[in-house]
Amino acid sequence: MIDNESGEDYLEAILRLSAAGKPVHAVDVSRELGVSKPAVTKAMRVLTAKGYVEISQNHIRLTESGSEYANFVYAKHRLLSGFLVRLGVEESVAEADACRLEHLISAQTYEAIRKFMEKE
Repeated sequence: MIDNESGEDYLEAILRLSAAGKPVHAVDVSRELGVSKPAVTKAMRVLTAKGYVEISQNHIRLTESGSEYANFVYAKHRLLSGFLVRLGVEESVAEADACRLEHLISAQTYEAIRKFMEKE
């Protein structure tokens, strides 16, 4: 488990970037998140130590556990974004809000929203 939201943001960014099928580099993550390359390097050290990321020949790759975690965070993001859009929130605002909310809501609230969205 990651104890801060920025770690989850890094995993989510790596997941989205790797979906394009190209190798992911620190500069790609830096651009995606709007952070400095040294910040990415520091985060990658932490995520590597936790077993979520592997780096080989400057290519960043999610491990199996990193991929599972990133997919969970991304699914939560998509669900919350969709929920907010259904409430009438503009898509760009819903995306930005979902990015913050995904780190804050409890498991109980997430499950309640998920069940509500499945019914509709």
